[in-house]
Amino acid sequence: MRTLTLDLGTWDIGVDAAGQIAVSNGPYAIAQDVANACRLFTNDAWFDPRKGVPHFSIELGRIPNPSMLREKLRQAALSVEGVADVKIEQLTLNDDRVLTGDIRLTLVTGETANVSF
Repeated sequence: MRTLTLDLGTWDIGVDAAGQIAVSNGPYAIAQDVANACRLFTNDAWFDPRKGVPHFSIELGRIPNPSMLREKLRQAALSVEGVADVKIEQLTLNDDRVLTGDIRLTLVTGETANVSF
């Protein structure tokens, strides 16, 4: 599986050493696609508005239900091709309402990957 490599600071496309659009594959690509799936708001994907996490209805403007949020993030991660199992760890909402946590992935190849947010 191949995907565009995104700049971690801006979440925009990046370039490789030759100045070409950077592409990733393997576990890194899958982890990046999981990060995208978890960051995606429902109705924001142009070609499939059903994809994404309903962040507006479960967390914005209120304290989110941790169980519901974990399950929605888990479902989003499992929707990514190549992901066999997902464990969400350390889901924390700080006083500034910034959500952080770790998603541990087991890939269909048996390899593991981690997504921190």
